Amino acid sequence: MTIKVLIADDQAMVRAGFAALLNAQEDIEVVGDAPDGVAAVTETARLRPDVVLMDVRMPTMDGLEAAKRILSAPPERRPRVLMLTTFDIDDYVYEALRMGASGFLLKDAPPGDLIAAVRVVADGDALLAPSVTRRLIEECFKARPALRRSSRLEALTPREEEVLRLIARGLSNPEIAASLFVSEQTVKTHVGKIFAKLELRDRAQAVICAYETGLVTAGDPREQ
Repeated sequence: MTIKVLIADDQAMVRAGFAALLNAQEDIEVVGDAPDGVAAVTETARLRPDVVLMDVRMPTMDGLEAAKRILSAPPERRPRVLMLTTFDIDDYVYEALRMGASGFLLKDAPPGDLIAAVRVVADGDALLAPSVTRRLIEECFKARPALRRSSRLEALTPREEEVLRLIARGLSNPEIAASLFVSEQTVKTHVGKIFAKLELRDRAQAVICAYETGLVTAGDPREQ
């Protein structure tokens, strides 16, 4: 199955270079491009790509706002969004993941990393592992006062809360199963219910949710 990609970047040479690289892959096709955020939103709605490569900083409308609008579409029309930047990891990462972006990649990453990233997010996985996401969020929340427990957590059972807390620590399903002395299938069932109840797309968003709802506190030694 061919992965359809849209490239949004204000530099024509970047768009052309990425397109040449991705079109050379048998399983990837670049169906369009956009020089700014407004065009990215319009072309995404028109072309229905599977993955949008979105530059963070663009004229007219930046990549974060464009991603927000694209990711607000109904699930059946919502592509995966992979954010691109020339800057190192910072608050952009947190905001992009919070909105539902599937990953974050530096524009000067090796070509193989870009190709792999497109395949990973097209397959429905988050590019950033939960453990990496956790470290990023720890930095974002470190200087903020601890959040009070959110009423969103009331939708979860005590066991589901426990599983969410372990996801926030960066544990995989097998690791959670070992920690709770249950089967991996039982953990998968809990994870599916957590995602459905809290309207989460992936484990990266689950980590963010755990911090934003006050279930996990940045810097808490009990969560190490």
